Formats: sequence, C-alpha cells, structure tokens
Amino acid sequence: MILSLITYTPLIGVVLILALRTVLKQDAAVARLSRWIALWTTVAALALSVVMVSHFDPAQPGYQFVEHARWFSGASYRMGVDGISVLFVLLTAFLMPLCIAASWDSIKDRVPEYMIAFLALETMMIGVFCALDLVLFYIFFEFGLIPMFLIIGIWGGQNRIYAAYKFFLYTLLGSVLMLAAILAMIGIAHTTSIPELQAYHFAPALQTWLWLAFFASFAVKMPMWPVHTWLPDAHVEAPTAGSVILAGVLLKMGGYGFLRFSLPMFPAASALFAPLIFALSAIAIVYTSLVAWRQTDIKKLIAYSSVAHMGFVTMGIFSGNLQGVQGAIFQMLSHGVISGALFLCVGVIYDRMHTREIAFYGGLANRMPVYAATFMLFTMGNVGLPGTSGFVGEMLTMTGVYAASTWTAIVAATGVILSAVYMLTLYRRVVFGQLTNPQLAAIPDMDMRELLIFAPLIAGALALGVYPKFVFAVTNASVERLIDVWRASAGG
Repeated sequence: MILSLITYTPLIGVVLILALRTVLKQDAAVARLSRWIALWTTVAALALSVVMVSHFDPAQPGYQFVEHARWFSGASYRMGVDGISVLFVLLTAFLMPLCIAASWDSIKDRVPEYMIAFLALETMMIGVFCALDLVLFYIFFEFGLIPMFLIIGIWGGQNRIYAAYKFFLYTLLGSVLMLAAILAMIGIAHTTSIPELQAYHFAPALQTWLWLAFFASFAVKMPMWPVHTWLPDAHVEAPTAGSVILAGVLLKMGGYGFLRFSLPMFPAASALFAPLIFALSAIAIVYTSLVAWRQTDIKKLIAYSSVAHMGFVTMGIFSGNLQGVQGAIFQMLSHGVISGALFLCVGVIYDRMHTREIAFYGGLANRMPVYAATFMLFTMGNVGLPGTSGFVGEMLTMTGVYAASTWTAIVAATGVILSAVYMLTLYRRVVFGQLTNPQLAAIPDMDMRELLIFAPLIAGALALGVYPKFVFAVTNASVERLIDVWRASAGG
C-alpha cells in the first residue's frame, strides 16, 4: 500500500484545496492556506518516500512493494519499484516541497489553481516510476502533460502560450506512436504486465518497429537532438518551479523509459540502434554546448546545458555495461539536483530584477556574497568538479561508453571542456567584476526562506559527490540483472 499512499497523497491536498475554496470566500485567505496545504502535502509524500527507501532491500533485483488488483479489459492496477525506479520516486518527492516553497512569494495570481496543478503533476510523475502495467504507465505518462501545460501556459512568461503548445504537441506526437506500439504488444503477448512483457521474446523484426515507436516518445521527452527545440522555449517561459520540475524530473522519464522498456523488451533492436544513439548523443553534447555558450538568457543557457547532459545519459544507457548504465542513472539523479538548483538560482535574481539577461548583471558578489557562493557550488557541479555529484555521473558514463565506442567517449569528453567554458563564462559575467548597473546597487542577498530551500540541494549535491555508494548500493542488483538479460537476449 505504501506506493499508492506516496502516489495519491498529493491528491489529498488537491481535495483539501478544492474544499477550502468552497468554504472560504476571501481570496487572500484561500491563497495563503493553499500554500500551506500544498507544502505539508508534499512533505508528507516525501516522508513516505523516505520510509519506503529505508525498507527497500537493495540485494533483491526484482520488484518490491508490489500492489496488484484487476482493473478493466485485461489491464491491471499493478504498482512496484526496483533498484532502478525507487530513487526516482525519492527524487520527485524531494524536489516538490522545494518547488512549493520557491513559489511562495513569486506566484500571486490564481494561487489555489497553481498548487493544484503541481500536486496533480506530482501524482502523475510518481505514478510513472511506480507503474508495472503498460496501460497504467501510459495513463500516468500522458496525463502528466496536462498540469505542466497549464503551469507553462497560465503562469509562464510573455510567450507562454507558444511555449506551452510547442511542449504539448512535441511530446504528444511522440506518445501517439508509443500508444500504437503498446496496443500491438498487448495484442501479441496478451498481457499488459510490464514484468511479463520484459520476459516475453518479441521477434527481432518486430522489435525494430516497436523500439522506434517507443524511441519517438522517449527521445522527445529526454530530449535528444534534434527533437530538443521545445525545451529551451518551455524553460524560458515556465515559472521558476516549473523549470525545476521540468529539468529535475520530467526529462528523466525518457531515460527511465529506455531502461524500463527499450533495453529489456527490445534487446536486439537496442543493440542494433546503439550506434545511432551514440551518434545522436555525441552531436547533442557538442552542438548544444556550443549553442549554450552563445546564449544571452540565463535560463536558456541552462536549458541547452540540460540537453548536453542528457546526451551523457543516453550514451551511458546504451553502452551495455555496468559502468555506463550505473553512470546514466547517477547522472539523471545528479542532474535533477544540480539543474533544479541552477534554475532556482536564476529565480532568486529574477524575482528581484525581473530580467534574465546576462548583460544586465555583473558584480553580484559585491551585494550578494551568499548567493554568489551558492551559485558557484552548483556551477561547479554542472561542470563536473570532483567532490560534486556531477563528476561521478560524467566519469562513469564516459568510462562505460569508452568500452563500447571509443570515438563517442572522446567526443563526449570535449563536452566536459565546453561545459566549463559556458558555465564559467556565465558565472564570471553575472557574479564577478564591478557593480556597474545602478539598478543592482540595492539588490538584497538571499533571505532565510531561500537559504532553507537551497540547504537540502547543497547537501544532496555534495553527499552524492562524496559518497556515491548510496546510489550504487540501491541500483546495482537491478542494473546487473538488466544488463545480463539484455546481453543474453541481444546475443541470442
């Protein structure tokens, strides 16, 4: 029952906020209480996630906390987690209270609706990582588009409608092909159970088409080059908390989909298309890093940086060895913490100055020393400084890929250099130098609320960088089984 509790606890907050709106007639009181309800609801989901992880047995490679009930037309309500998915549930629950807290003062219009959208989104995201039924997975996967579409389209920036529709149409188009593949798989295997489908042997020729259909959805969700163009627009127009959850969790659903579906269900096709993935990943790392270097908007720069870092994830997943896959999972978790923190850093100065133009800033270290130190830490984490979580993921993925494709690892290594170029250039222009803009003369440093938001992110980035075994101990058994199954099936 604990997985259902974690998944649907946010919906309790939705019901309470809706009830609150019918009882209270004062908008200010409803907005204030809605914030508190959303915060404590997400904290409760986080507490349940911590309890789940504490009772998780890392030595067992199979699914745990399994819940199963018959649903309709052969589909079942089947939930469970293994070493690959359990930490993504924890990451989602970890980021959500920070997103609510980050929106405390910046969101002033339609606050109850905003909180409802985030709570509904949390349920859908956690459901994606817990679902063990193909139909249930698709429902969670697709319904998550709706609250994010509303978050961008209602509370976003000046071009929010364009960005929201672009986000929605890109992801929906890929998912239509995945739906066709899902229906074909159910018709052939006569089951919607994900564990049973992972054990089912699809014909190699059929695997190719099924793999391409799933790839269309997951590649857009990641996003991979060249279907990445929706992401910078979505990030720029989304509110700060929307960018945090978009980069921190929603992008990870593509990588999770590759691990849960493409590798175990279509192993022959995954081995066949691995060179294509390597090529697209290498292009993404170098191309989007160069594009990021020339950006004038801070958010857009970090958005292109996310595409480059997801390139490390995709090449690690399809490397077919323990180091690559472990590195990919670690990179996704690390990126969730670091990119989320970077977007929060942008939100801190945007809330004060209402602009994200790099040229507007300069010399912030003179007025905001605490902010400068915090921004420096996450800049270094994004670059991959040893001691931060960014270093471990990048090194492991490149180690794994080097064993599978030497040229891909060499090209990816240039991406590490380029990430240092654009991130340190950004930091120098925003934080260092003289405080020449008179509008920045009175800009205040971070307050206590903002410090409390960043404290767990700082602890997470450093803890994962210093003691990565926390992740590997949980994921190792499930990843080893995945690789063994993939190699045996692909080789056969």
